[in-house]
Amino acid sequence: AVSLPFAVGQCGNQVGCRFWDLALREHAAVNKKGIYDEALSSFFRNVDTRSSDNGPDIYKGKICSLKARALLIDMEEGVVNEILQGPLRDVFDSKQLITDVSGSGNNWAVGHKIYGCQYRENIVEKLRKTAEHCDCLQCFFIIHSMGGGTGSGLGTFVLNLLEEEFPEVYRFVTSVYPSGEDDVITSPYNSVLAMKELNEHADCVLPIENESLFEIVNKIHQMINSGKLGSTVKQNSLVTSSAGSAKTLPEKPFDAMNNIVANLLLKDCWSSARFEGSLNMDLNEISMNLVPFPRLHYLVSSLTPLYTLADVNVPSRRLDQMFSDAFSRDHQLIQADPKHSLYLACALLVRGNVQVSDLRRNIERLKPSLHFVSWNQEGWKTGLCSVPPVGHSHSLLALANNTCVKPTFIELKDRFMKLYKKKAHLHHYLQIDGMEQSCFAEAISSLSDLIEEYNELDATKGGPRIDPSRLKIAV
Repeated sequence: AVSLPFAVGQCGNQVGCRFWDLALREHAAVNKKGIYDEALSSFFRNVDTRSSDNGPDIYKGKICSLKARALLIDMEEGVVNEILQGPLRDVFDSKQLITDVSGSGNNWAVGHKIYGCQYRENIVEKLRKTAEHCDCLQCFFIIHSMGGGTGSGLGTFVLNLLEEEFPEVYRFVTSVYPSGEDDVITSPYNSVLAMKELNEHADCVLPIENESLFEIVNKIHQMINSGKLGSTVKQNSLVTSSAGSAKTLPEKPFDAMNNIVANLLLKDCWSSARFEGSLNMDLNEISMNLVPFPRLHYLVSSLTPLYTLADVNVPSRRLDQMFSDAFSRDHQLIQADPKHSLYLACALLVRGNVQVSDLRRNIERLKPSLHFVSWNQEGWKTGLCSVPPVGHSHSLLALANNTCVKPTFIELKDRFMKLYKKKAHLHHYLQIDGMEQSCFAEAISSLSDLIEEYNELDATKGGPRIDPSRLKIAV
C-alpha cells in the first residue's frame, strides 16, 4: 500500500524536508542489507538511473536509486531550492516539483484562484504520472499551513483536485494552524477560507498548533538540561533534533518544531502501512473507525515519549506512564483538553516492544476517566507495530476524535470576525477574479455550522448511557 504525500507552501515543504530525512534514517536503521522491500516501496521508488529518463522501476534486489513518491509545490521557490541543494537532492527530480517565484502574498485567493487555475493542468499531469508508479495507492496526504497564501489557498485547491481525479482514494490533511500572535495579519481570513474546503473535501484532518509545538520543544530542552531524568535521557532527542541525519547544515529555528510533525506522521501514522506487527492498522481504518460524522473529521494527536531514552528494556511502570502521557495536555499537538470533553472515538497506535496485553490493560485503566459518547462506549481502535522507531524502544500516538477541538475553531472565528466587521484588508481578496464577498460569508457560515455540531454533541455529555436496542430476527 502506497501513500502519496503533497507538500504545499513554505511550511509544508519545511515539514516535508524533515519527513523525508527521517524516513530515510528509519529505513536505513531497519534495512541493513540495502534491499528494496515492501516497507521502502510505501514511500520510495527504486529507479535505475543508468538509463535515460530516470529509467524503469526496479522492484526486487538491491537499492539502486531511491526517489520519493511525492509532489513538492510552492509558489516561492526558496524552500524547494534549499531541498534540492541539500542532502535530499537525489531523492527528488524536476518531474516532482511545481514552483513559481512571486509567492501568494499571504492571500488565500491568490493561491486558490490565480495559481490554482494557472497550475491546474501541470498539477494533474504530475499527479497522474506519480500515481501511475503506485501499485496500490492507499491515500493522499497533504502537509500545509493555514495562515499563509500558498499553503491555505493552493493546498486546498490540490485537495479538491484529488477528490475530482481520484474520488475513491482517502485524503488525509496535516494542517498547521496559526497562533494568536501570528505575524501574518490576514491569517484569520486565510484559515477560515481554508477551513470550508477542509470541511467539505478532506476525509481526516490532523490540526496542529504552533503554540503546542513551541511548548513541546521548550519542555524537552528543559527536561534534558535540568538533569531530572538523569542518565536515562540522551542529549539529542530524536523527536526534535535531526541528530544522525545526513544534514550537516546548522539547524534553523523551526527545524525542531517541524521534526515533531514529521515524527507524528512517520513514526506512528504510517508505520503500520510499512512494517509488520501483530495488530496492523490500515490508514483507511483510521477514517473508518474514528469519523462517525463526515464533517467531524478533525483528530487531536498526542505523541509520547518526547525524549530519547538510553535504555532499551522498558519497565511496565514506564510503559503505563506512556499511555497516561498520551492523554495529558503536555503531549498534544493542539492546545485542548480532551479529558474534560467528549470522545467520539480514539485510536492508539503503538510501536516497539509492547504487547497486546499492555494495550488492553491500559485501555481498561484509562477508560473510567474519559467521557465517551453514549452510543460508542467501546470506541477504541488499536494498532501495534513491532518495529520500534529510530532511537526509541517504543512509542505511542493517540488520535482522538474529541469535541475539545471546538475552542480552536471558536478562537479562529473570533479573530476572523474582528477583521471582517471592519472589512479590513478585504479589498486585497475582492480584486482577485472569481473572489466575491459571498466567499467570506459562506466560509464563516461553514465554520459556524461545524462549531454548532460540536455544541450539540457536547450537550449530550453526562447524560444516561443508552444502549441501542438489538435487532430482533423474525422467525
